[in-house]
Amino acid sequence: MLKNNLINILIIIALYSCTGGNMGNNKKIFYYNESKGIASLDPAFARNQAVIWVVSQLYNGLVQLDDSLNVVPSIAKKYFVSKDGKEYTFILRDDVFFQDNRVFHNGKGRRVNAYDFEFSFNRIIDSSVASPGRWIFSNVDKSKGNMGFFAENDSVFKIYLKKPLSSFIGILTMPYCYVVPHEAVEYYGKDFRSNPVGTGPFYLKLWVEGEKLIMRKNENYFEKDCNGNKLPYLDGIVISFVVDKQSEFMQFMTGRIDFISGVNPGFKDELLTANGELNPKYNDKFKMYKCPYLNIEYLGIMVDTNIIHSTKNPLCDINFRKAINLAIDRQKLVYFLRNNIGSPANHGFVPQGFLLFDETPTKGFEYDPDSAIKLLKKTGLYNTLSIEPFTIYTSSDYLDVCEYIQHELEKINISCNIEVVSGIAYREMLANSKMQVFRASWIADYPDPENFFALFYSKNFCPNGPNYTHFKNAVYDLIYENALTEQNILKRNLMYHQLDSIIIENAIVVPLFYDNAVRFSQKNVYGLKVNPLNFLNLSKVYKN
Repeated sequence: MLKNNLINILIIIALYSCTGGNMGNNKKIFYYNESKGIASLDPAFARNQAVIWVVSQLYNGLVQLDDSLNVVPSIAKKYFVSKDGKEYTFILRDDVFFQDNRVFHNGKGRRVNAYDFEFSFNRIIDSSVASPGRWIFSNVDKSKGNMGFFAENDSVFKIYLKKPLSSFIGILTMPYCYVVPHEAVEYYGKDFRSNPVGTGPFYLKLWVEGEKLIMRKNENYFEKDCNGNKLPYLDGIVISFVVDKQSEFMQFMTGRIDFISGVNPGFKDELLTANGELNPKYNDKFKMYKCPYLNIEYLGIMVDTNIIHSTKNPLCDINFRKAINLAIDRQKLVYFLRNNIGSPANHGFVPQGFLLFDETPTKGFEYDPDSAIKLLKKTGLYNTLSIEPFTIYTSSDYLDVCEYIQHELEKINISCNIEVVSGIAYREMLANSKMQVFRASWIADYPDPENFFALFYSKNFCPNGPNYTHFKNAVYDLIYENALTEQNILKRNLMYHQLDSIIIENAIVVPLFYDNAVRFSQKNVYGLKVNPLNFLNLSKVYKN
């Protein structure tokens, strides 16, 4: 089937090349496809990559991330943090305007002020709005100012915290924190989701849901490049919503869209060599961008005996879980199933990409099937026919990975089944603790390793938090809480490594591989960079 698909694709490419196809006369329009669709253009609901990508073209926040994940000013031209780490002061630029819209006097966008951020942040924590980003302000001291946020005047905005939080300035770069005008929210009501009014480099021109979304250049955008040229360079962006991955791939191959992100298993061998480089036959046609991605792919294991109602389940045995970890050759997994896109997760749970954290990697599990068998024999779980196979739940995209794991475990006499579950059903089962072993990934929301340790904090048990394994450890909780408030980065990294070691020692997850962010673009696209959070910034992209 795969072979036939690739043949069909190559035939289409050949036919297209013969006709000298050209997708449009305007080279300043950037085309891409969003196969997962877009649910909202309201930054208060920017919970997934598809929405984050598009709202990041429409809005701005106080601060933003550069390509190296450093926090730099955006609408705030500078900021200060008090010595105790609990008071943040932002001085705003005076040249940032909301995009022109009927909600403003004479349809002309007004200047952004500190009261706009007060409104926007209070909107996020408003229970009637039901933003999934409410958690980002859980540490805000509501006894200070207006619910913890305070505009001293038009240009000075303050935030007060209950206790210092080292990751807070990074959290403020998230799209939830983008500024919105009260006029637009009040005028459009629930329809604000499809009538965005922001400050970003582009504004919405047309959105036919499920078919096409068009953005045009914001002529009044405030940012400039290093040479003083106004941004953005592009005249517009066109997003299509083709669901079928094969069709999306063909559109890219024939030049109908300008870039694709990630590598679909069905087409990886066409685009990539076995070593993860661009196929040489496309060197004159495409560009490839790759960097470490702050994403870990793993198997999670439910360890709460109150949920699985059995202490005799072998997965409750730490040595059984360690045996699973030792039985998987992660290097082969990455090489054969991923074409070396990514790296084997042999150094703990935190992925590569955090520079200071990466300097002293945590010791994880190496491939050692003999030691795995010894652990099973030690616990009486080797060659035991009475042990019922457990089930690994996964989505269809990772079926090949789970089948590989199944084969690896068979070598040490561990049997398991695989059940493929659709996206919505999968998320519901995960949130309600209906899966004992599940294939999952965790992508950082902001540039701090704390992202990954929140998954094992006992106060974050699902469905109220991301602790899907229901791991509970008093020592872990104490170190985690201390790390949150530790302002010395070296001391904090030491605590992070202690947390990572506890995760590995208890074998509550099976880390599989640290991912790479990978993008492919047409040869005539410039300025399209890749970063460890896989953010999409099109303000400095241009085409010739």
